Amino acid sequence: MFKKKTSNFLLLQILLIITAFSARAQSPQNDTLKLSIKQAEDQFLKNNLQLIIQHYNIDNASAQVITARLFPNPDFSFANGIYANDVPNAYNEQTFSVSQLFTTAGKRNKNIQLAKIGVEQTKFQFFDMLRTLKFTLRNDFYTVYFQRQSALVYDQEIGSLNKTLAAYKEQYAKGNIAEKELLRIQAQLYSLQAEYNTLQTGIDTTESELKMMLRVPPHTAIDPQVTEDITGKDIVSTVPYQRLLDSAYVNRYDLRYSKATVDYNNMNLQLQKATAVPDVSVSLNYDKLGAYGTNFLGAGIEFSLPFFNRNQGAIKQAQIAIDQSKVQLQNQQNTVENDVATNYKIALRLEKLYNSFDPKFKQDFTHLIQEVVKNYEKRNISMLEFLDFYDSYKTNTLQLNSLLLSRVTSLEQLNYVTGTPFFNQ
Repeated sequence: MFKKKTSNFLLLQILLIITAFSARAQSPQNDTLKLSIKQAEDQFLKNNLQLIIQHYNIDNASAQVITARLFPNPDFSFANGIYANDVPNAYNEQTFSVSQLFTTAGKRNKNIQLAKIGVEQTKFQFFDMLRTLKFTLRNDFYTVYFQRQSALVYDQEIGSLNKTLAAYKEQYAKGNIAEKELLRIQAQLYSLQAEYNTLQTGIDTTESELKMMLRVPPHTAIDPQVTEDITGKDIVSTVPYQRLLDSAYVNRYDLRYSKATVDYNNMNLQLQKATAVPDVSVSLNYDKLGAYGTNFLGAGIEFSLPFFNRNQGAIKQAQIAIDQSKVQLQNQQNTVENDVATNYKIALRLEKLYNSFDPKFKQDFTHLIQEVVKNYEKRNISMLEFLDFYDSYKTNTLQLNSLLLSRVTSLEQLNYVTGTPFFNQ
């Protein structure tokens, strides 16, 4: 009986240990990954699945060049006699034929050129995707960083109000303060908590996109580390507008893709015109017991007569595609010019606005609010004055963080529209 109870007890202990281990294994592990912008970019280039998928398209396009270089295979046919009336040993009759197709008018070379242009287009698509994803990555990185700075303000104020509320509840229970003062603190606290929740939701959403781009586990928090000076006074104004525009003409891969499309369509028109010229098939024939005698050897040539079908429709389509791609190229050039001009203007305006702020303002204002807290704890100022000061501090700090984020993202936008990393490096 004792042994049985001991056995059951041990079994129960084992089950509890297994259950605890299983629950621990299934619970999310909230690790924190600290990254600089350079480290984030390096990890992105190694791990991003969209880039890996797009890179396969380059390999696929390169394989098409190999296909275009290949010559047509020769055709071979063989026939053996089985039966013929009044002819004994019909199975001795044998015929052989070998034929080879020769393309004319340079079709093979034109197909090779088309395939090579296709490779270039695929590369341009890859680098344009890289440009777009890097822009998204860097924007998300700085957005999370500055929004976390704003969240610290809420953490501080909510923590302070929680202590104040606890003290007011004690005083209210003793009848030392009016209920309206307690409700005023509660209302302020609930309003801050709602704002904080909205801000945190935005951080979580942006951080989730950042994790996807870096292939970071969902339960790992990303802590952006910004150590370099990204708030210099004169950054945009030192770079001439024409330099930005010239760089965009050279380095915008969507524009280069449009130019390559014009080249592709021009080459395709040449190919379609060449297709109107018939290809030639040359053959060599052997007949063991032919009508002209035994061991007959003959040669032949075959090609179509272009009386009706001279590929008129495909040639017309190729001409239309050229006109269409030229218009598309002009539209893309206009887009590039407008992108650079608009974002340059926005960046200059934000730079001017930022430079108008006193660099000591944030430090002085932070010191002021610390003194306000001390004076309120000593009851040197009223609750309403304390709340007004704190609300002003919160609003100004959030606006300053928003301005810094807008300025940094405007520089990233200039990098994006020019296709060149001029800023924030």
